Amino acid sequence: MKRIILTSIILALFSGFVAAQKYAYVDSQYILDQIQEYKNAQDQLNDFSVQWQKEIEAKFTEIDQLYKAFQAESVLLPEEMKKQKEDEIVKKEKEAKELQKKRFGKDGDLFKKRQELVKPIQDKVYNAIEELAQRKNYSFVFDKAGSISILYADPKLDISDDVLNNISGVTKMK
Repeated sequence: MKRIILTSIILALFSGFVAAQKYAYVDSQYILDQIQEYKNAQDQLNDFSVQWQKEIEAKFTEIDQLYKAFQAESVLLPEEMKKQKEDEIVKKEKEAKELQKKRFGKDGDLFKKRQELVKPIQDKVYNAIEELAQRKNYSFVFDKAGSISILYADPKLDISDDVLNNISGVTKMK
């Protein structure tokens, strides 16, 4: 009998604890899209990406021209010259692939630029979410734009605009 009463009391307390938790969600992509600083950073990243892609394409075009020239004259070249030209083409191709990896690979220049330009903005948004969640006593704040699946979200619980208002010094896009 004591066990049933004790279990009932624990369940009542636990259900009261669960009911007392407050939840909210944000749409981080919506928030970032409203921040002009983020748009400027994205534009800069796109400019770097296009510039670096052109640089890499130029290298591969040069390699392609070298290869075509080699094919055209290879019948006339002695074996030693053929080998030298082949080595030169292989070396340039390796350099181009290394440049491509350096620019766009994991931990490459684009990744580093993204960290430099976008991460401070994301940190500012995260800090604003954290401060707002603590101030309003939210137990959980979910991100609707993230990989967490939210099948339904009451718009009253969306604090995205509150987060934008909480970020100091941010120019909101119109």
